[in-house]
Amino acid sequence: MKNRQSKLSNWQWKFKGNSIGIYYEEHEREKSESAKNILMIPTISDVSTVEEWRSVAKDIVQRDGEVNWRATIVDWPGLGYSDRPKMDYDTDVMEKFVVDFMNSPESPMSQYGMLRGTLRAPGVGWMMYNMLVSNEKSIESQYKSHVYADQRNVTDAIIQSRYELTKQKGSRYVPAAFLTGLLDPVSSQDEFLQLFADLEGKFPIMVMSTKGAPKRSKAEMEVLRGAKGVSKFVEVEGALLPQEEYPSLVAQELYNFLQETFTKC
Repeated sequence: MKNRQSKLSNWQWKFKGNSIGIYYEEHEREKSESAKNILMIPTISDVSTVEEWRSVAKDIVQRDGEVNWRATIVDWPGLGYSDRPKMDYDTDVMEKFVVDFMNSPESPMSQYGMLRGTLRAPGVGWMMYNMLVSNEKSIESQYKSHVYADQRNVTDAIIQSRYELTKQKGSRYVPAAFLTGLLDPVSSQDEFLQLFADLEGKFPIMVMSTKGAPKRSKAEMEVLRGAKGVSKFVEVEGALLPQEEYPSLVAQELYNFLQETFTKC
């Protein structure tokens, strides 16, 4: 069996004359120029962290198949283990960050030849959820009420990890922008659906919904079932963080989609 490698690093994002430390992780079985790269970004919330995707990343890269994978997980600026400078966060800032992370010559992604993508589309709006917390009891309540589907999966270790994130210097800046709507990429369902429609035929998109999602979040995901631009719609166990609560299920669905897509190329 090939050795799996993990690399924990920081990238300095140059933004408006500032240098912001961005935390990211790279997971792969072994160094390979032919490996295709997957970029994973956590949800935006007070307790946003690369840990949400870590188990999924490790699962996918160790699988045997026609295509080998390298997974990169990155924390948003102002969240997770990245620097948290005080500045005016909005959708333009977050979009520029991801575009720069994928395309800047000095970025960790540029070595993999990733193409410039569209960030305002899938994977940002519907993955956001309203969670502003300030203590362990509040975090536990949120996780048990709607973030996780099974309360038994909410461990003390998870609560402590998320609590520590909320106490880092500058932790209030991004949540403040999020809760006041500054990070909303669209203002209506029609605009939301149009984002996907505009990507029709450009590249395949899989939408992953969950069986136990809160009513409003569930409805937002369900409108994408059969929507123009959506190549595949699947539903798995979980609520708002299926990738963390049920990583093996999410990894299997994601791996199947990636294999189906790239073996056809």
